[in-house]
Amino acid sequence: MNWKTRIAGGLLLACAVVAVPAFAGSLPDHEEFDATLQVPFRSAGARPVTMHFSYPGATPGTQVAWEVALLGHDGSELRAWQGHSALGTGSTQAKVLWDGLGRNGQAVPSGYVTVRLRAVALDGATVARIGSGLPGQALTLAQQRAPELVEEQRYDVLVGAVAAPVMPHFQALRQHNGTTTALSPMSATSTGGLPYTIYFGNLHSQTNHSDGGGVLSTCVGAQNPQSGAYGPSDAYQYALNDGLDILMTSEHNHMYDGSTGTNTSASPTTAHNLYQSGLQAASTFNAAHANFLAIYGLEWGVISNGGHLNIFNTPSLLEWEYNSSNQLIGDVFTAKSDYGSLYALMKANGWVGQFNHPASTGQFNIGGTDLAYSADGDTVMALAEVLNSSAFSTNTTETETSRTSYEAAFNILLARGFHVAPSSDQDNHCANWGASYTNRTGVLIPSGTALSLASFLDAVRARRTYATEDKTGQIVLTANGHVMGERFGNSGPLTLAVNYASSAGHTAQRVQVFEGVPGGNGAVTATSSTATTTITPANGDHFYYAKVTQEDGKQLWSAPVWVTQGAGGGDTTPPTVSASESGTSGTITLSASASDNVGVTRVEFYVDNALVATDTATPYTATLDSTTLGNGTHSLVAKAYDAAGNVGTSSTVSFSVSNSTGVDTTPPTVSASESGNSGTITLSANASDNVGVTKVEFYVDNALKATSTAAPYQATLDSTTLANGSHNLVAKAYDAAGNIGTSSTVSFSISNGGTAAELVKNNSFENGTTPWTQTSGVITNASGEAAHTGSYKAWLDGYGSAHTDYVRQQITIPATATKATLDFYMHIDTAETTTSTAYDKLSAQVITSAGKYVTLATWSNLNAASGYVEHAVDLSAYIGQTIQINFYGVEDSSNQTSFVIDDVSVKAQ
Repeated sequence: MNWKTRIAGGLLLACAVVAVPAFAGSLPDHEEFDATLQVPFRSAGARPVTMHFSYPGATPGTQVAWEVALLGHDGSELRAWQGHSALGTGSTQAKVLWDGLGRNGQAVPSGYVTVRLRAVALDGATVARIGSGLPGQALTLAQQRAPELVEEQRYDVLVGAVAAPVMPHFQALRQHNGTTTALSPMSATSTGGLPYTIYFGNLHSQTNHSDGGGVLSTCVGAQNPQSGAYGPSDAYQYALNDGLDILMTSEHNHMYDGSTGTNTSASPTTAHNLYQSGLQAASTFNAAHANFLAIYGLEWGVISNGGHLNIFNTPSLLEWEYNSSNQLIGDVFTAKSDYGSLYALMKANGWVGQFNHPASTGQFNIGGTDLAYSADGDTVMALAEVLNSSAFSTNTTETETSRTSYEAAFNILLARGFHVAPSSDQDNHCANWGASYTNRTGVLIPSGTALSLASFLDAVRARRTYATEDKTGQIVLTANGHVMGERFGNSGPLTLAVNYASSAGHTAQRVQVFEGVPGGNGAVTATSSTATTTITPANGDHFYYAKVTQEDGKQLWSAPVWVTQGAGGGDTTPPTVSASESGTSGTITLSASASDNVGVTRVEFYVDNALVATDTATPYTATLDSTTLGNGTHSLVAKAYDAAGNVGTSSTVSFSVSNSTGVDTTPPTVSASESGNSGTITLSANASDNVGVTKVEFYVDNALKATSTAAPYQATLDSTTLANGSHNLVAKAYDAAGNIGTSSTVSFSISNGGTAAELVKNNSFENGTTPWTQTSGVITNASGEAAHTGSYKAWLDGYGSAHTDYVRQQITIPATATKATLDFYMHIDTAETTTSTAYDKLSAQVITSAGKYVTLATWSNLNAASGYVEHAVDLSAYIGQTIQINFYGVEDSSNQTSFVIDDVSVKAQ
């Protein structure tokens, strides 16, 4: 057995210029660069600072430039480390050890120190933006020229001994499982009980309706849309079993076509039905589990040049993509990344949202401003995540160490003027819904009120939530008797009380109360470090929220209170309001009469407990399409608000809806036929209707192939887009009323001629390295390993030390192909002696035109055998695409394994 000799180049690397891998353009969601920070809150010795870097879309070898800095309470830099790390297959990590000393070798005084991580990935696009690929210059240049590319994370740690704060006595709220948490440390102050029960939720996760539901043993990232093993019902049952009260499966709105891009062959009906099946799955699960709330909704938007947000209660699939027949692949058109219009649509329909993993820059842009405020957005966006555990964690013991903070973006949203409460979720893409970590969103619902979508939305609209890293902890901020989430007027002193409890015996090590001015776009600053604080705010608007850090370092964030401070006694009088409705069908009118001792600022209209409209000027009216309501009796309530945040609620008004059924309900009649079995074939239909046919669609094997809008209804199709053999044709005819007639199924046969075409050039490696791309020395005629044919082969790894090799070639599979197959011969020999552990691995991969790495098959030292073995992999999923065939070998630090490949073939027919 022979293998290669590793060249001793470790010292050379330190002074070499780092090569910058090419960047393949815009990446799908969840293939962006991400950095997380892990630091022990307490430490008796050297404290490890661990940095996790993830970039699934990056080329292996991409450099990450990073800096870790220690900041004092005044923001001054106490010490810093810089370095760079190379990404492997999508991720890497780095670590520094802090010995407790500052840059001058002196011990850092007791107190709280902020550990700050800044990092940037040096892909081709970033290098083009900042003008350098040298890691030593990258962070400085990126902060100057493209600050939105720099990932920043902060975490406060305890140095030495600091006295814990005195906490007020807090009569802990009842949790949904029927227990009441233990009391926190007490002082003489008592807040009394609050009439709420806490429900713990994970409000952000995916299933196989989009890019989630991955099997834990193989899940390493986002799944291809609709390819995961598990759906919404599985997720709800898993979360229930894990002790959650609420789970939202928030599916990516643009993946209902089965792709991360645009599937021009997608059927709008299929997409609509999939979304509706998710709503039904949640409804069915809730009917069978009264003590659990299953929520099915959308995660709208894209991360890059956009921003993800959840919509909790839309009955419709919102979309911006069209298929090749110019059909919207959804129910309601929403322009991509147009947040102003989306907020307006949400407000008009009473939909409620959450900002998901918001970045401080580059997201939620309106009119050139990131995280831009709009009045509509303020009405509908009720929550914003402050911390999540890793989206691709497979942890099932709630001990995930990779967590990302979004507290900086949360503060910006508050300062912009958004009234948002904090949440903490898991964004699960693997099948461990709620189980990766102990973080939760706590939702406060009035005690005695049943858990339902309506009561959940009421609590969210009232901003009565908190975020916690510890599912046993509670935090409730009160202010002069007002509970977090409230907006109220005040004059004179304001007493803020931070109430904390833990059912696991944890204690509060640190309390921070933060203050800012809504709409002022200024800084959010810590105004107090005590649990009970009395201040007299300056006249004007303020918000306050609290943060508790437990003795184990886990954190809890309260919802804010919003206070309008003024002179005098303060307005505490709520408006008076009454409601009325007119009309039973078509456009119905909702009206309200409202008055206040100072002035009414807005009136909200609720139909069946759902917010459907808001009016800010008298006369307070709104119109509603009656067809959005079912026939029968409904309820209307109006709520009136004044500038001090006082709310008046009308009596409930009952009204009836009777939508006309006298419209055209007769579907067209239609029959289908097909002619030809090769070349250009013809699809035909005869269709008629009592009013008129508007279009005919032709479906072959259940896939929409063409649309005709005028008689004679015909379409042609290239037979080579179909495999030889039998196929089915169905025609669907539509009328102006939306009625659909479907033909009987017509069977026809295809018989294409021709032979398979070879797409790989220099497939036996006998003609040099062109057009292959390789790591150094892979294509070789070295005598240590024999070729399958000829003298040359591709020899990956075989060094007996940590090493990565690849060899790849770009090909284009014709759109006219019906089948494409990758075929190659591989010989594996190894010095490993194990019969159970795969230490060294080779993967056959596809790199898509978007830069996504898709692993087709993997072999290891366990597959070693004498001689070559032929392998075949189906590439039919990539017909019509330009891709790279990539063989990628990774060897560990000892005992060589050689992966030798020859006679690579991709044939399309």
